[in-house]
Amino acid sequence: MAASFLFYDLETSGFNPREARIMQFAGQRTDMDLQPVSDPVNILIRLTPDTLPDPDAIMVTGITPQSTIADGVTEAEFLKQFTEQVATPGTIFVGYNTVRFDDEFMRYLHYRNFYDAYEWQWKDERSRWDLLDVVRMTRALRPDGIKWPFSPDGRPSNRLELMTAVNKLDHVNAHDALSDVHATIAVAKLIQTKQPKLFQFLLDMRDKRKVAALVGDKEPFVYCSGKYPGEFEKTTAVVYLANHPKKQGALVYDLRHDPTEFAELTPKQLAERWMFTRDENAPPRLPVKTLQYNRCPAVAPMGVLDEASQKRIKIDLKNIEANHQKLASLRDFPQKLLEALSLLDKKQQAELIAHEQNVDGQLYDGFISDVDKNTMRAARVANPDELGSFAPGFHDERLKALLPLYKARNYPNALTGEERAAWEQFCVQRLLGGGQQSRLAKYFGRLQALATSSGITQNQQYLLEELKLYGESIMPAEADV
Repeated sequence: MAASFLFYDLETSGFNPREARIMQFAGQRTDMDLQPVSDPVNILIRLTPDTLPDPDAIMVTGITPQSTIADGVTEAEFLKQFTEQVATPGTIFVGYNTVRFDDEFMRYLHYRNFYDAYEWQWKDERSRWDLLDVVRMTRALRPDGIKWPFSPDGRPSNRLELMTAVNKLDHVNAHDALSDVHATIAVAKLIQTKQPKLFQFLLDMRDKRKVAALVGDKEPFVYCSGKYPGEFEKTTAVVYLANHPKKQGALVYDLRHDPTEFAELTPKQLAERWMFTRDENAPPRLPVKTLQYNRCPAVAPMGVLDEASQKRIKIDLKNIEANHQKLASLRDFPQKLLEALSLLDKKQQAELIAHEQNVDGQLYDGFISDVDKNTMRAARVANPDELGSFAPGFHDERLKALLPLYKARNYPNALTGEERAAWEQFCVQRLLGGGQQSRLAKYFGRLQALATSSGITQNQQYLLEELKLYGESIMPAEADV
């Protein structure tokens, strides 16, 4: 089957994929030469009355909840169209920071609507890629022929709207999903034209098996990541330390740093040094990162570092090799790191338990069995009036809890009196639970703060008023906000 790119972008109601919702999906299919081969896809998805958008997100996108209700489709309707017409065999899903953001929203969307959360990205020779790390590595290693932007404070920046501006690429309406899709294609064409070898190399390296082979060779390699400092163009030399115990990936060490000061630390001390802190007086952070093979990391052999690249990313290969030799002599260091990681995992689990848990956000609590997947498929095509009968057929408790929510959000007119009462009570708890710290109270509080801030434009005032009206329209009768 012929491969093709599907450049896509989302606009969402917020920034947390466990709670926020997709409001707009836009995509454009191209051939491997980046020429469009079909009409673009541009779909609004309705917000449901249990969801309050993040006002700050709406101030960026300009998409109101009312517009999604008037012109959008349900999540179930969208996924039917997506599955049948968009996620065709051989599709390479690609966007700008999609691996870390958009893909996560898509996974949660699939999960809460009884689709497999992962198959859309790998089954039938489908795959994914992310242009942001391609841009980062191109800037770091092969920048010739492309203009590179800086943020207002003078630091290097790879933001899409800045990339298009300095290179005079069409990007009429930043933060509109379809406009961002066309801008991403334009940037991809720019790199494919100016640096075709690197473009093709990174396209091929999206294969997790190739990434695993390079990393597992246990020799230093080049790695670009948003976690690394901008002064080094987000690029460094790292080396494999150990397999990650829970993810398809490895722990890698940044060889810019001398490992000597970490050698004698206990696992507990390593865990403390691993955690992020904004304290400027804190000791140096542990320079260890998880590299996930299936997240299209931008990696390359050390041979790509020509003299100009070394100078550009401020790297000294003699220092890199010296630190590599020191690290190799620390035989017990990888095991101590794994113990430190275990301590961090326990801490994160405790934090998750302490926070409110709801079934919408439990995608990663475990894989769904093949038996339940068959029941999920049947539920998707069932008559809405018959959905309740599927509950006993699910073995996974998450799916049992999702079923009434799926029906209420996608087929509200099919709810029985008892189901409607249960849905209304769910919305009351979701919006009003927590009293003065409830979602609804925080929502109106943020609207008030934005309305009284300086520099509000007429369009932003309109958006705030629309958000206020939307919040009032879904407010339970018993609310006192």
